[in-house]
Amino acid sequence: MIGIDIIKLSRMERFLERFGEKALRRFLHPDEILLVKNHKTAAGFWATKEAFSKALGTGIGKECSFFDIRIYKTDKGAPHIALSKKIIQKFEILDVALSITHDGEYAISVVDVQTRNSSTTDKIKQF
Repeated sequence: MIGIDIIKLSRMERFLERFGEKALRRFLHPDEILLVKNHKTAAGFWATKEAFSKALGTGIGKECSFFDIRIYKTDKGAPHIALSKKIIQKFEILDVALSITHDGEYAISVVDVQTRNSSTTDKIKQF
């Protein structure tokens, strides 16, 4: 399942100017906040969490909150996603792939979620 999200960088910049670190605490774990270098990084993280929840088909809300998703980086700086046990079990998640990009005034994230239910058969509805 694939999810994608885009956010205008100026939207995140205004959010951070208005609320400061409190803004980051609304959608990021303290470990993630340590990775945020500026509003561009924060926007990429926001887009990633939104994209992941869209891949699940739930959006951010009761079934999947911002805090069920954590972004971390490898030693080489590549972003990856860690998930709460609740989300892994509920959606039977086997693997997640992530790409974040910034272009001009936008941050974009694409997330691919592989679940036990995403078998090679019955993927396409027939008519």
